[in-house]
Amino acid sequence: MSLEEIRKDFPILEEKVNNKSLVYLDNAATAQKPIQVIEAMMNYYLHLNSNVHRGVHTLSQKATDEFELARKEVQNFISAKEHEEIIFTRGTTESINLVASSFCEKFIGKDDEIIVSELEHHSNIVPWQLAQEKYKFKINVLPFKDNGELDLDVFKTLLNKKTKLVSVAHVSNALGTINPIKEIIDLSHKQGIPVLIDGAQGVPHFKVDVQDLDCDFYAFSGHKMYAPMGIGVLYGKREYLDQMPPYHGGGEMIKDVSFECTTYNDLPYKFEAGTPQYLMCLDLKLQLNIYTR
Repeated sequence: MSLEEIRKDFPILEEKVNNKSLVYLDNAATAQKPIQVIEAMMNYYLHLNSNVHRGVHTLSQKATDEFELARKEVQNFISAKEHEEIIFTRGTTESINLVASSFCEKFIGKDDEIIVSELEHHSNIVPWQLAQEKYKFKINVLPFKDNGELDLDVFKTLLNKKTKLVSVAHVSNALGTINPIKEIIDLSHKQGIPVLIDGAQGVPHFKVDVQDLDCDFYAFSGHKMYAPMGIGVLYGKREYLDQMPPYHGGGEMIKDVSFECTTYNDLPYKFEAGTPQYLMCLDLKLQLNIYTR
């Protein structure tokens, strides 16, 4: 496919800026949307608009089937073991906040420690600071060297019996550094420490196999890979997700509700309260198909 043919898929590139054809280089922040996604959004509202998991009528059944198909598409895209390990969120930021809230509530206490690298985006720093205020653990910062690479010698010294989690980016959004996440995961797992990977900049550029990486959590956004804003994914190993409490409360994340006792739903719905970003999920599915062509 030629460059001109690819450009035709992106209507916004017909825009003029200062009387010149638009040249867009800000994909690290968000990617432009191809016509296929724009048409899919319109098609949904014209032909399929309905809530999922909430009705037995035809539109609801069709919508639910498509929604769960999107989850399985994501599972295949990142090679997760089970589709129940795929949680739909609003983006990388919410995915990390979910882990910072629920994982810390279950697994981290006063005087414990986590490791976050100096290369992180704010969304992989601030959620841990907020959790730190509540749970009183210590945040150890993994520095990077003058060449922009993480200092793994220092990392080895930071790992200890108090370390409960390591959270690092796959790729730095600022420097473009590709971090040695496989080595970081292996070093952490030797001491029984789980690892979260911020994959916001990783998934759009590399084939990600979460089973091969053996990461415990992997977070990414749809809007950086041509899907609309407002949709993201949290992959988590079942062994942790099963034990973590819900992040939000409301519809869908419950099995039974009474004022005496509420029973939470199974994975992945335990973490998906309320009406989901249905349209965005379908568009994410479409974009995964484009990525894998």
